[in-house]
This record gives sequence, structure tokens and C-alpha cells, in this order.
Amino acid sequence: VAALQDEKNSLMSENESMNDRLEQLDDSLDDPNTVVAKKYFSAQLQLEQLQEENFRLEAAKDDYRVHCEDLEKQLIELQHRNNELTSLAEESR
Repeated sequence: VAALQDEKNSLMSENESMNDRLEQLDDSLDDPNTVVAKKYFSAQLQLEQLQEENFRLEAAKDDYRVHCEDLEKQLIELQHRNNELTSLAEESR
């Protein structure tokens, strides 16, 4: 029982220590002059920029998909037209 109480006290002490450290980290994020806060805000800015870039690329991909579908339709039409003209040329010969 004594060993378990010692372990419990040790774990409670470690838990308090971790909570104190967590509060310090939270406080350091609130102060924009700390290195941690600067890195955090820099990472957040980079994330936002990457999200915007991703959105832009997704929109461009959709535009290219539509353009590709249009070109495929034109290709099929031109192939049909070519076949028609080829058959007319054969008939003319």
C-alpha cells in the first residue's frame, strides 16, 4: 500500500509539473514576441497560404478538366468529319 501511495504521489507530482509546463506553453503562445509564438504564427500563415494555393490549383484542375472534355468532343467531331470527307473523296475518285 505504501509503495502504491508513493507511486500515486509521484504521478500526481509529475501531472502537476506537466500541467504547469502546459500553462507556460499556452502563455508563450499568447505573447507574440516569444520564439514559440513566432514559429506558431509562421506555421499558421504558411498553412493558410498552402490552403489558398490548394484551392487555386483545384479550381485550375477543374477548368482544365472542362477544357479537356471540350477538346475530346471536338476531336470526335473532327474524326467523324474526316471520315465523311474521306468517304466523299473515295466516291469522287
